[in-house]
Amino acid sequence: MSEELNVPQHVAIILDGNGRWAKKRHLPRNMGHAAGAKTVEQICEDAWDLGIKYLTVYAFSTENWNRPDDEVKALMKLLRNYLKNCEKRANDNDMRVRVIGDLSRLDEDIRDTILHLEEVTAKNGGLNFTIAINYGSRDEIIRAIKRISADGKDGKINIDDIDEKMFSSYLDTDDMPDPDLLIRTSGEERLSNYLLWQLAYTEFYFTDCLWPDFNKKELEKAIEIYSSRNRRFGKV
Repeated sequence: MSEELNVPQHVAIILDGNGRWAKKRHLPRNMGHAAGAKTVEQICEDAWDLGIKYLTVYAFSTENWNRPDDEVKALMKLLRNYLKNCEKRANDNDMRVRVIGDLSRLDEDIRDTILHLEEVTAKNGGLNFTIAINYGSRDEIIRAIKRISADGKDGKINIDDIDEKMFSSYLDTDDMPDPDLLIRTSGEERLSNYLLWQLAYTEFYFTDCLWPDFNKKELEKAIEIYSSRNRRFGKV
């Protein structure tokens, strides 16, 4: 990849196409999700190699609970295994791991694993890797409004002090820069309730590549397209 390219600081990804990847190969959908998890591991390393500082992936949405029970159970099992194995990989690669979303609906053992993973990687100085689990942007915004309302009622904040910066501080991503680039795989071209506030000025890149097939070359292609864009942020 050309050194002259403008590498985005923060890339957000909607991991789409695991089920279709498995169907094309006459495999169970769960095997597609497992293959997708392996791709996440590799893309974390590739992103850091390319100079990306923040990577945020959409792993499980608030709407995904509506999938068949067997698939949800399989996804939760995969999530358990992924999070347990993530600690060694994160520390080996100096990667900080965080999870955003409403964790209250997750089983206690998953919540405990997440807290432990965040604690043991908090001081790592490499890639800032964030996983969105039971995450929905509308849900996130409502939770933020409730906290703001509670703090206003308690006298901790004044309503006249509420601005974009303060509101952002109540979101799950309060200490992270907004994404510069959003990538969605598998040919779908919608946000699916993902980071609606944070993506206000983000560049979008859609690809037909199914997530398990996404690799460093595909990531480089997305960065090349991003580099060709002129981000004006409302200016001329």
